[in-house]
Amino acid sequence: MKRFIEIPRPLILASRSPRRANLLRQIGLEFETRESTVLEPTAQNVDPIHHVIELSQRKATNAALQTAEELIIGADTIVVVDEKILGKPRNRDEAYQMLQLLSGREHFVYTGFTLLAQPEGKSISDFEKTSVRFRRLESWEIEQYISLEQPLDKAGSYGIQGLSAVFVESICGCYYNVVGLPLTKFYLVLRKFLSEL
Repeated sequence: MKRFIEIPRPLILASRSPRRANLLRQIGLEFETRESTVLEPTAQNVDPIHHVIELSQRKATNAALQTAEELIIGADTIVVVDEKILGKPRNRDEAYQMLQLLSGREHFVYTGFTLLAQPEGKSISDFEKTSVRFRRLESWEIEQYISLEQPLDKAGSYGIQGLSAVFVESICGCYYNVVGLPLTKFYLVLRKFLSEL
């Protein structure tokens, strides 16, 4: 497989997100997936940057409990509209409410990520922010989307790489950040981190 960067030790993705896994494969990385047991509370009245970075650190640290000499990736993505944090919906009704809230409006997608090296315990964290604007959505479109895409595992109840691509009027910033991992920033941070180990 073609890749830009060689990882000198096993790489662990502490996430069950198939989208993040696909993005890492897209840039030629080989890794093992190890689901984190960290709960993802959607706290309000907190700084979204702090929120995503802290959760990414907790996920990486949690996965590190099972490691010896590995490099762990923790990540977390949220959607923010009107300073309200939207995580993953708990059910179809909540998914509908989230999409109705995003309809015809701009929102921001934040992804925080952490790289943690074992056994050194050394880590680095960063984040990315992307602006997305949805066109006005019809009620039947939201219902149909929820029925077809089952967006309960997606922050803000949508995945831009799927059927909801037709909801997006414009995007400003990193597209891959909205999918679940800002690839360019992640690659640059990874390269710097490896050079300092």
